[in-house]
Amino acid sequence: MSIPFLDLKAQYLGLREEIHQAIQEVMDSTAFAGGPFVARFEESFAAFCRCRHAIGVGSGTDALWLALLALGIREGDEVITVPNTFIATAEAISFTGAKPVFVDVDERTYAMDPALLGKAITPRTKAVIPVHLFGQCADMDPILEMARAHGIHVVEDACQAHGAEYKGRMAGTMGVAGCFSFYPGKNLGAYGEAGAIVTNDDALAQHLRILRDHGQPRKYVHSMIGWNARMDGIQGAVLSVKLRHLSAANDARRGHARSYRDHLAPIEGVMAPYEADYGKHVYHIYAVRVPRRDTVMQRLQQQGVGCGIHYPIPVHLQDAYRFLEHRKGSFPVAERCAEEFLSLPMFPELTPEQVAGAAMTLKSSLC
Repeated sequence: MSIPFLDLKAQYLGLREEIHQAIQEVMDSTAFAGGPFVARFEESFAAFCRCRHAIGVGSGTDALWLALLALGIREGDEVITVPNTFIATAEAISFTGAKPVFVDVDERTYAMDPALLGKAITPRTKAVIPVHLFGQCADMDPILEMARAHGIHVVEDACQAHGAEYKGRMAGTMGVAGCFSFYPGKNLGAYGEAGAIVTNDDALAQHLRILRDHGQPRKYVHSMIGWNARMDGIQGAVLSVKLRHLSAANDARRGHARSYRDHLAPIEGVMAPYEADYGKHVYHIYAVRVPRRDTVMQRLQQQGVGCGIHYPIPVHLQDAYRFLEHRKGSFPVAERCAEEFLSLPMFPELTPEQVAGAAMTLKSSLC
């Protein structure tokens, strides 16, 4: 059985008529950069997240970077995050001129270990970015409490957590700002690059709207040095369509995760994802942990099961961050996960037969 890791075409075919109509409306109105289709999506996404503001931008990386800029993060500052994330989290910190400071992660949730946060805070710490990895929220209450005690900002990297919850609160809405990516493969994916920042802070939202548009509060009036980080009209229209289906798609992912868990439970040597009792996991990625990961992955692929690794090299061991002078062993949990993670097929349109087939092929690949 051939089982794709991701099937964006299946999703597209299910929404084709709605998508084509939405794109045609953009074409007919020629509202290609920003404009009413982006504004409509921003309003709907803010309502979905149960917060006051959503600011559409060009990518999730833009969202992280602009959020930090708007909070005044600059050269000489430090921002704490985790090493087992996509490099964009650290890049956004670096492009403000600040220094990324890493803390290790919890062995079960793969998110920031709150118990380690206090040791990383210095007088130069200005913000912390917990990453809601793979669709599960970090344990936010102790992180927020520690940040308040030290007067530092919390910016949530919710780029993989559209619709995830923490104690009834939506991912992205607990810190001063939450950042989302709408890269095509995400739970809520655009047809190209797009992102958003959500916040309940009126002043911060206004600052971000100006910052994303060349520092313009109104056309040809530039109150600050900004950047071109606007969302395209077509992406706003596509995302508005797909947002209407996001909750059902997330429910389907959760159903697949339950099926995987049932199939994988008897298989010795496989550690299935853990769902913390404080929240709702939305399974952007279904990453198991296995011994001899590279060999197992090769066997799966040879038998037609698509799979991936998220992420094979932690950020602190990347050549780009060699100047921080971390070595192997600096963050042992993140490093161990990087050696063992294997991402199985996960998308809403998976069939029960495909889930069972992937699980059984994994079992045979461990032999």
